[in-house]
Amino acid sequence: MTLLKVGDLVCGYHRMEVVHGVSFTVRHAEFVCMIGANGCGKTTVLKTILGLLKPFSGSVMVDDQETTSLSERELAKRFAYIPQAHTPPFPFSVSDVVMLGRTPYVNRLSRVSSSDRQIAYGALMQLGIEQLAQRTYTHLSGGQQQLVLIARALTQQPDILVMDEPTASLDFGNQQTVLSRMRSLVKAGTSVLMVTHDPSHAFYCADRVLVMHEGRLIGDGSPGEVITGERMHTIYGTKVEIIQITTRSGKQESVCVPLP
Repeated sequence: MTLLKVGDLVCGYHRMEVVHGVSFTVRHAEFVCMIGANGCGKTTVLKTILGLLKPFSGSVMVDDQETTSLSERELAKRFAYIPQAHTPPFPFSVSDVVMLGRTPYVNRLSRVSSSDRQIAYGALMQLGIEQLAQRTYTHLSGGQQQLVLIARALTQQPDILVMDEPTASLDFGNQQTVLSRMRSLVKAGTSVLMVTHDPSHAFYCADRVLVMHEGRLIGDGSPGEVITGERMHTIYGTKVEIIQITTRSGKQESVCVPLP
């Protein structure tokens, strides 16, 4: 089932067109990665999908509804955004940070309900970090903070998680922790649209890969179909070789190796 449908999207900033006629879909329980060089339009596409920018033309539809017809509260129930990193100005507890995900559902004059708290705690449990609930968010490691942000996003109960380079500031081990948890969420029924610079991340977790270059979509398919040495050279200007390896468990994996 198609959840998100982007059709012939043209968008940008003020009068400057950055994205030129991009079309793609995200289905239920699908992990879609978008890759491309800096400035190619990836984040602009995300901002337009999230309603932060109005499209010049084309459409963004979620569950057959135009996003431009939805209120901010309705958009927040459809999409949850996970940034690269976030540090709140005050030392909130983890449970307080996660509870912010219930904002679209809570009336300004009403209190958080026990049901809201159960949903938030359930998100922490889903990610295996419920033991952090009473810890101070700013005292956590970068990987733990990112998992808390994902829990906050899950607490919104969105249709789609939208992630903009969520592992960019993390070390190798924390990158794998976050990506493996995200992959588990997709297997459990969550849909994810993630921007990344690393083709290896797409090989690791994506069902489909969208390749952006100079504001246009030049590839849409499985990682094996669209991540090629020629295409990576086109978008990054670096010669690479795609190598097939066999892990100790006997699983076949693809690796993107830069060439000197």
